[in-house]
Amino acid sequence: MKALRFAALLLLLGCKRETAAPAEAHAKASAHSGSAHGDTEHEELPRKLKLSNEVLAAAHVQVAPAVREALSETLTLPGELSADPDKLARLSSPAAGRVEEVRLREGAEVKKGDVLVVLRVPEIGRVRSALLATEGRAAAARANAERLNELLGKQLAAQQEALNATTEAAALEVEARSLKEQLGALGAGATGAFLITLRAPISGTVIARDAVVGQPVSPDQTLGSIAALDELWFLGRVFEKDLGRVSLGSSCEIRLNAYPNERFDGRVEYVGQQVDPTARAVTARVRLKNRGALLRIGLFGTAEVALPRADGGVMRLVVPRSAVTEIADKPSVFVREADGEFELHEVTLGRAAPGKIEILAGLREGESVVVDGVFTLKSMVLKGSFAEEAE
Repeated sequence: MKALRFAALLLLLGCKRETAAPAEAHAKASAHSGSAHGDTEHEELPRKLKLSNEVLAAAHVQVAPAVREALSETLTLPGELSADPDKLARLSSPAAGRVEEVRLREGAEVKKGDVLVVLRVPEIGRVRSALLATEGRAAAARANAERLNELLGKQLAAQQEALNATTEAAALEVEARSLKEQLGALGAGATGAFLITLRAPISGTVIARDAVVGQPVSPDQTLGSIAALDELWFLGRVFEKDLGRVSLGSSCEIRLNAYPNERFDGRVEYVGQQVDPTARAVTARVRLKNRGALLRIGLFGTAEVALPRADGGVMRLVVPRSAVTEIADKPSVFVREADGEFELHEVTLGRAAPGKIEILAGLREGESVVVDGVFTLKSMVLKGSFAEEAE
């Protein structure tokens, strides 16, 4: 009887193990499948950071309070980037010739005075020969004039003859100086080979090269272009119906098609005086700093220009646009607490104006948000840096 009960107990335990094993295996398989397909949630990011004074100084962290104000209405202007003509230079030959050497490389940085192209110019030989001949005749004419003036003093020569000789000598000397200036304009000295060098007229970046060794060139031909790219112009089109709404000095925010998540701040510094008869628009010029060397000549984009009138005087909670970043695909700001720590706040964004953006939720008026050095804080959060790692 006891043996029968023991056998029944073993049978029951075996059934439990068999039913538990598939369930356990299914749970493990589900967990593995979830991790394999990336269905698990991201590890929770740290919400607070504490930085040492040294880190704050190195990252140039600056804060500003969230305030309520009326956002400006904006006008959208399509346009493109252009070089400042005062910071653009083109290389050309002063005379017909042939390219002997090219040191021009697209994208290279050059300094004013650097040799970029060496040319062989036959014209130099003609001018140099004429100079030598003229200098010889001028020296002879000057000697003859001096001799005749000396004889004139002894009453042995006619006054008119001495005067003619002096005039001829002076004319030949002027002609010789003119030929020297021609050689200088050609970039050659009074003696030497028929080679001239074209030097960089400004410091900047080589943006175009059109010179090839052995190529014949003429004075009206461009061999290369150089531009200083520290600043560029955004040339926006203002249509006739909007012309009265744009003012000099209006702040604006540029968004380029190449960098949809970047903003470039500037001000309208010039509005054109002539309407394009085809587009029925004038040009509004905005000068932009080439932050991070992102700007390229010819990039298209739009300018959001602040208009003088505010949007009905509605007071909105706003922060500088530089305060907002994206972390885990969510717009966020960093708030400096009273104890000096920085707390990450997810926020809901509203309307935008040049340089500013409305906060609908996630922030209170008066809270100090980081407006400079945001990238440093974001990097520390993404690396999972806690207070003791930041000190």
